[in-house]
Amino acid sequence: MSTLETIAAKVSANQRISPEEALFLFASNDLLAIGNLAAQANERKNGKKVFFNVNRHINPTNICVNRCAFCAFSRTTGEPGAYTLAQEEICNRARGAEADGATEVHMVGGLHPDLPFEFYEETLAAIRKVAPKLHIKAFTAVEIDYFARITGLEIATVLARLKEAGLGSMPGGGAEILVEEVRQRICPEKISGQRWLEIIRQAHLAGLKTNATMLYGHVEGHADRVAHMEMLRNLQDETGGFQAFIPLAFQPENSDLKLDIKATSGLDDLKTLAIARIFLDNFDHIKAYWVMLGEKIAQVSLAFGVNDLDGTVVEEKIGHDAGAQSPQSLTKEGIISLIRKAGKVPVERDTLYRPIRTY
Repeated sequence: MSTLETIAAKVSANQRISPEEALFLFASNDLLAIGNLAAQANERKNGKKVFFNVNRHINPTNICVNRCAFCAFSRTTGEPGAYTLAQEEICNRARGAEADGATEVHMVGGLHPDLPFEFYEETLAAIRKVAPKLHIKAFTAVEIDYFARITGLEIATVLARLKEAGLGSMPGGGAEILVEEVRQRICPEKISGQRWLEIIRQAHLAGLKTNATMLYGHVEGHADRVAHMEMLRNLQDETGGFQAFIPLAFQPENSDLKLDIKATSGLDDLKTLAIARIFLDNFDHIKAYWVMLGEKIAQVSLAFGVNDLDGTVVEEKIGHDAGAQSPQSLTKEGIISLIRKAGKVPVERDTLYRPIRTY
């Protein structure tokens, strides 16, 4: 039988906890004990370092053939608020980001019904030309699947062509909850959880590092969260290609997912981040995405096993369209201050977690 003591003994011995033990932690109300275990697990991996990067989000289009119920970002062609950025505008934003000291551009968007695959290849090549120092982290597994569908190409070929054009790594979006019953309720149009895992597996085999996300706080239960993390842990055992795990708090305000629910509580956010740190023993980094959590919970999470605060972001649209109340960007100085006031050591990193400067 699971107890906090037996789990603590495992964490102290650097042993893997089971899904049943993770579920026990979710059922526990002893948030501080869970936080202490997560802090212990994190300190063993990362010491007092907390990473961040100077990055720029670009969402090329919000027009999408999928209309997932939880998503407040997507539009159909001609709908008010629908947009598609010209390649020149994307390049201008990338050039400006590099001039401002960014090392990464993070690019994801809707599945546009009319843009050919070549548009994305050419856009990568154009960014690489105008901002050669930027690492391009782009395209979720859902977008990669869409490119394969509209071209008839194998996933491996799509990835090879994008890498050739300038793709450096992939974000972890589109995972939502990988449990199929939950996906059928919140995003039946989207690729299956198994398809997501297979595309990420192929990305890792192609030498592309990725992140992994989990959208929580909607219709899923704690068992679904644990099952989701177990699938990620198993794939990481196989490939070692995941860099960071990023739990994303569901923003119900502007969602079409008609649920009588409120935004996640700070307690749930901290518990989820901490349990992720304890359970995902083969992930080096747990990221608190301040855009969805808010700056204060993100800062407190640094005592609950988190060691990454993402980046400066600049003009985040997806979370804010959903109702996120955080600012759209933070300055580098602002992030450094958040980390320092939490008693941690700020480390600016590049996309692949190579330190650029320790403050």
